[in-house]
Amino acid sequence: MSTPTRPSDYLIPKTISVFKEGYSWDRLKRDAVSGLTVAMVAIPLSMAIAKASGASPDRGLVTAIIGGFLISLLGGSRFQIGGPAGAFIVVVASIIERQGYDGLLMATIMAGLAMIVFGMFRLGSYIKYIPHPVLVGFTAGIAMIIFSSQIVDLFGLTLAGREPAALVPKLTAIFHALNTISPSAIIISLFSAVVILSLRKFKPHWPGFLVAIALASLLSIIISPFGFSVETIGTRFGGIPNSLPMPQIPITSSERLLSLIPDAATIAFLGAIESLLSAVVADGMTGRRHRSNMELIAQGVANIGTALFGGICATGTIARTATNVRAGGTSPVAGMIHSLVLLLLILFAAPLASYIPLASLGAILAIVSWNMAERAEFISILKRSWPDAAILLATFLLTIFRDLTEGIAVGVILSAFIFMHRMAEATRVNGVEITEPLSTDADTITYRMEGPLFFGVASEIVEVLDRINESPKRFILDCSSVPLLDITGAHSLKAIIDHLHKKGTDVIFKNTNEQIRIALKQYGVLEHGARIET
Repeated sequence: MSTPTRPSDYLIPKTISVFKEGYSWDRLKRDAVSGLTVAMVAIPLSMAIAKASGASPDRGLVTAIIGGFLISLLGGSRFQIGGPAGAFIVVVASIIERQGYDGLLMATIMAGLAMIVFGMFRLGSYIKYIPHPVLVGFTAGIAMIIFSSQIVDLFGLTLAGREPAALVPKLTAIFHALNTISPSAIIISLFSAVVILSLRKFKPHWPGFLVAIALASLLSIIISPFGFSVETIGTRFGGIPNSLPMPQIPITSSERLLSLIPDAATIAFLGAIESLLSAVVADGMTGRRHRSNMELIAQGVANIGTALFGGICATGTIARTATNVRAGGTSPVAGMIHSLVLLLLILFAAPLASYIPLASLGAILAIVSWNMAERAEFISILKRSWPDAAILLATFLLTIFRDLTEGIAVGVILSAFIFMHRMAEATRVNGVEITEPLSTDADTITYRMEGPLFFGVASEIVEVLDRINESPKRFILDCSSVPLLDITGAHSLKAIIDHLHKKGTDVIFKNTNEQIRIALKQYGVLEHGARIET
């Protein structure tokens, strides 16, 4: 194991770093407000995700309580909020369908052990090399799968048997059940969606999901005497227990363990990607740097702990983490408070959850899936470059119709082949290097970049931000030694340009070859406040 050379490599939880800095009463108050705000978002989402995964809603709350607390306590991010994630819905549903719930718990424990190993051997640094079109295609595919999983509850359909996990059989079963549409479910679904979208527009700081399920529960009670029967958590699952289950290790055999290895690998891989992406989003919003390998170790411990208490897979969640940042959270304490609030809900308010309509939870996840799909970026990639479009579509279609890990694997391999083809056409291939400033004064900073700017070096481009503490009038990038720019490198350049543009800095590309000039225009880099100077 190599010796850590950068702070981001250190295997030290951010909680320790925060308390070493000095944790004040003012920070505790800010974290308490943020933790409570995130909990209001996590309550309906956790139950909805668990229900969509084929588990009971209380399993989602257990995951947010145990997994969320451990991820915040041990993680490498100051702002990460852990819990059940929408990206896991299709994975969890498939495992439960094939292996049963005990199989899911055992696979989650195995995945947790794998993630701890990933972190100990400092493999977290490699997750960020997944190309941008692969991530967009994968996210869009997951969003479509999540939406399709909510159609039954949105329309109150009654299927002839168990709802299939795979998309095509699921849609077939839904088609055959269209004659069972429930007007009550449609009323609740539309009402919930209108409440959420209205609050998002007129009262964006209100917990829209929580308000929606509260009002939808009240509406279902009001319309019930008029012959509108509404399926609720109570009628389908018997309510929510008012205590945490006792931890226990699933009993299994060596043969069963071998059969669970592919499922454990899927959970570990997806959990690592999802959590580190969430941490990167938080970094971009705050200017902080997370410790990717410590984050993986925390994710591993959290999944083991969650499985022992009977929860589903836990990971860092982008929506709740972003909510934490926007609500003013300053440290992992906010995430721990969020979990404690959820625990108090189970202990003292569990009976109220029985009245929540399933159609309302379906509306929440339908809106979540719509927001997950990066529609503008998806269309933009399709228009800008046919090789990147091929990567995007391969990942997207395989995620939907085959398997999400297969979609990611094929997307990455296809990206590698396309990259090798581009490198063969480049006139010169060097390792990327961003030099120290060639010249610097009060008004201008100049950097020279050397080598191809592709997906494998996107993170190194972003690290330029760490060296720029001034706010010069001009920031010049000398591209005389850059033979190639791809979409992921361009995406990183946009982040730098946006950052500098907000400071009032003029970004200038100099000495660009024809390919770089075309790429800067094709990938929309110049739309972010930069220009090319000859």
